Amino acid sequence: MLKFPVHNVEKAIFLLSLLTVELATPSCTSRRCLAQTLIAKEVLSQPQEDNCTKPIFVPFLEYQTLSVDTKNLRLIIRLQAVLVWIDPELTWNTSKYPVEEVILPVAKIWTPELHVTNGIVATMQHSSRDLLVYNNGTVKHNVIINAEVNCEVNLFNYPFAADQCPVAIQAWSTDGCGTKLALGVLKMVDGAHGDWQTEDVAFRKQRDDRNYIMVSLRIKHTNPFITLLLPSILIILADMVSFALPLGGGERNSFKVTLVLSFTMFLNILNDQLPGDSTCSPVIRTHFCICLILLVLSMLVSLLLTRVAQDGSLILCCWSKGPAPKNRKSKEEKQDEEAKADISVIQLDASQENTETLRKVVKFLEALDTKEVEKEQHQRIANLLDKIFFWFYFILGITYFVAMTTVMVKYTCSVNHFDFWYEENY
Repeated sequence: MLKFPVHNVEKAIFLLSLLTVELATPSCTSRRCLAQTLIAKEVLSQPQEDNCTKPIFVPFLEYQTLSVDTKNLRLIIRLQAVLVWIDPELTWNTSKYPVEEVILPVAKIWTPELHVTNGIVATMQHSSRDLLVYNNGTVKHNVIINAEVNCEVNLFNYPFAADQCPVAIQAWSTDGCGTKLALGVLKMVDGAHGDWQTEDVAFRKQRDDRNYIMVSLRIKHTNPFITLLLPSILIILADMVSFALPLGGGERNSFKVTLVLSFTMFLNILNDQLPGDSTCSPVIRTHFCICLILLVLSMLVSLLLTRVAQDGSLILCCWSKGPAPKNRKSKEEKQDEEAKADISVIQLDASQENTETLRKVVKFLEALDTKEVEKEQHQRIANLLDKIFFWFYFILGITYFVAMTTVMVKYTCSVNHFDFWYEENY
């Protein structure tokens, strides 16, 4: 009887089992098998070759302005980017797996992240749970970024403001290691939102690791002009036309007081709609202040001229609040009392001569004529001063509006848009 060594028998059994499994199980060359093979590698770290910096290509980037918060100086944007990079660990031999691309889950391999450097709030999300991998290790993926950017827009010329706002785009890197972006085509979609119009977007580079999108913004001045500037112009125009009302009777003074109160309420209502304060404060705030000063000045002058037309003086207050002393009477009051006393005596004493009667009556009528003449003189002086002030007010108002409009349209205020990048990093 022949006996074989035990170890040879065990080896033969093992080889036979392997052959049986191989014959029973056919080779797997499908995309899913390839995907499972690549997932099993667990390549969750950044590809690291001889160079510590991994280039990330962005062949296409779509920009969209969602809104512009003029009050808080915020630019709300949406970016959709196509990312392409090469991972040597994700290559395969097409002779074994006869496919050129395969779909892998995003969570199973390493993917780069994009950041908005000057974004107050920025979130990046994957446009899909899957991505595409080619046989040479090229990975293609789409991401969406929603960001709220701190944008120091030049609002000095509001509502004719136009400025540029940078949106800094970069990937993670530190001390020469990490990722480096290579930007390609930039496309803008849907540039009109609210009161602002996005005129143009373009890639710019401050240095190799500082890429940004320069967004050119311009406010659509029609709505702010109608709601803010036009009412102030019309109120000043109405105040100028109110000089056609007579000084006497109080109609003009009441109308001017109503204009001042209306303009004050107008400013209180629009306080929340005025643009926020920035490095270049909006000149429209100064405009409203000057308009209010002009209205108050016109009202005060009208009140003073009414006093001139009435009394011929500019006395604004009395020396005493109590009744005037009996021994302090004006010359006109004394003459009126004497004339009335004389007339009373004339009525009681019928024996006086007719000539004396006529003399007293004439004296009384002359006193009345004198008062009428003085009132007419006061009225003429007030009317003359009123005309002078009207033309002064008219010329001042027209000159001011022309100058203010020129400043709003032409003046340029410079703003440092890149203060979010520290000097020590240059």
